[in-house]
Order: sequence, then C-alpha cells, then structure tokens
Amino acid sequence: MQAKFFPSRTVALYMARLFVVRTFAILAALVIVLQTLDLLSESGRILAVPSNGNAEILRYVGFRTPQIIGLFLPFSVLLSTILTLSMLNQNSEVIALKASGLSAHQVLAPLILTGFVIAIISFAFNDRVVSRATATLNRWQKVEYAALPIDRGDRTNVWVRDGDDLINVRSARGKGNAVTLSDVTLYDRQEGNLIGVIRAAKGGRIVGGWQIDNAIRFDVATGTSRKLGNIIVARGVRPDQFTLTTVDPNGLSFGALWNAINDLRDAGRPTKALEGSLWHKISGPLSAVLMPLLGAVAAFGIARSGKLFIRAVIAMALGFAYFVSENFAITMGDLGAYPPLLAAWAPFILFLLIGELVLVRSEE
Repeated sequence: MQAKFFPSRTVALYMARLFVVRTFAILAALVIVLQTLDLLSESGRILAVPSNGNAEILRYVGFRTPQIIGLFLPFSVLLSTILTLSMLNQNSEVIALKASGLSAHQVLAPLILTGFVIAIISFAFNDRVVSRATATLNRWQKVEYAALPIDRGDRTNVWVRDGDDLINVRSARGKGNAVTLSDVTLYDRQEGNLIGVIRAAKGGRIVGGWQIDNAIRFDVATGTSRKLGNIIVARGVRPDQFTLTTVDPNGLSFGALWNAINDLRDAGRPTKALEGSLWHKISGPLSAVLMPLLGAVAAFGIARSGKLFIRAVIAMALGFAYFVSENFAITMGDLGAYPPLLAAWAPFILFLLIGELVLVRSEE
C-alpha cells in the first residue's frame, strides 16, 4: 500500500462519499437559513413597489440563492472536512488506516481529490450561474426592484486615452459602430505637456476613427481659439472603449472579465484591482483543495485522550484564519497595496505551507 498514493478503492470511495454528502448537506442548511434571513430584510423593499408580488419575491430568491451558494461553499467544505475527519478519528478508522501502512497524506488523499472536483464544479457554477445572477440582481437593485430597464449601453463622463491624448465625453450612447458621443473634449498632449484643447458638441464613429462636428481648438501656447469644422480624431480608439466604463468583476464570467481588463488596459485605465479579482475567480474555488489539509488536525491524535474537540477547534481556527487573510489580501489588492497575483494567491500558498508544516511535524 505504501507504493500507492491513495488507499484502497473501497476506502477512497467511502471517505469521498462521506465528505461530499456532508459538504452539500451543510451547504443546503446554510443556504436555507441565510436565504430566509436575507429575504426577511429585503421582502419589504421588494413589495414596496406597487406592481410587485409573490412572483418578484421568488425572482429575488432565484437571483440571491446562487450568490449564497458561491459564497458559502468553501465554508461548507471546511465544516464538512472537520466533521468527516473527526468522525473517522472517533471511530478509530484513521488509526486502522495508519496501522495498515498509510501515511497521513495518503489518508487525506481521497478528500483532497474530492475537494479538487468540488473546486472545478464551484468554478463552473460561479462562472456560468453566479456571475449572471449577480449582474441581473445588481441592475434590479439599482432601480429599487422596479421593472428592469433595457440596457442600451449608455455611459456618462467617459475618459479614454489615445496615445498621449486624453478624451472626455459627457455621454456615449449606443453600442458598436453605432455609438454617438456628446460634448467631446480632446486634450492634445505632447510628451506629457498640454498643447491644445479641442471641443465639439457631438461625434460619431466612421471608417478610420471618430468624426466630431464643428470642432473648436484652443491653443495653449498662443491663447487663441480657431474653428476646425468636422475633423477625425481618436483613430486608434474602439467603440467599446467609450462604452466600457465601470466593470463589476462579480457580475462577469472569467472570460468576459479577461476581455474587459484588456479593453480597459488598451484605454489606459487602471486594471490592477480587476486583475486581482480575475485570479481570485480561480484561487477562490481552489480553497476546497486546501480545506482537507487545514482540517487534518482533527483527523489525527488519539480520540480517547479527550483532545479531539480541541483539535477540531484548532482546525476550524486555521480554516477561518485562511478566509480572513484571503479577504484582507483581496481588499489590499483593490486598494492597490498588493500586486494582483499576490493578492489572489498569497493566502492560498501561505496556508498550504502552514497546513503541510503542521501535518508533517505532527504526523509524518
């Protein structure tokens, strides 16, 4: 058995089944309780709209439930790990596995592999379901649960960078090549110095750039203004750079957020916070792989020594410490204090090393 990383097929399936059943049972209980509490606080606001009724309540539940599942699945994995390993320890099953020649890592291997499968499911669920539900719910909450307006792609106070030049428009309406601009201001810069300001009441997309009508240029050096008529500017600016302003990473899938970051980067806008959220879409679900390692404290040690409860508390403390550090790192990444990769992956790698250190020092 030492030559195999996993225990026997029967034991591996037994442990995986216990782990999965407890994970989703705990998740179901959390979702029911938290959705009920959330609905108690939001139902009044939903029903305050005269045309809303039970259908809108159910609609809100349909949008909110995926968010709760995506948020609390890692907590469910942590609690399931502690419960499963504590039970195996209490029944001396861990002792039997170790007596058969298995190492601590081999005992945990079925749970780690199952956690990896749960991580894949979690990523797919967050990417395909939670992101869409979040985007729609956010739009609905902005109109105070009234009828959802049609998103026509209108944006206001948009800033775009074209080389050294900066362009500001009061509003951009439409999508694609049908985008129209209002109150266009182009700050003509050379080597970082402002040399002129071009203003126009409106503009639109044409082949080769953007045409602005009846433009007037103010020359900084001479302090004079002159009419330019209809001119073409911003030849390297795409329509989506005007319409893509604020980006909610929670309301976008991984691929959509990747494209949005590229568009914002091309427009010269900061993307560090969004890059951290992008990588967290991967590192967040992968926490399911980490939980068996952090909860392993509850698996080993003699249960009749009376310290099983203390071991379970320590395992829970390690797990919650990970979640706290993860949220702290993401917050620091949003503020620009941490680089995106560090904000997304540092807590995972740190607690992976801590879990390995505790396991090796105590059991291996």
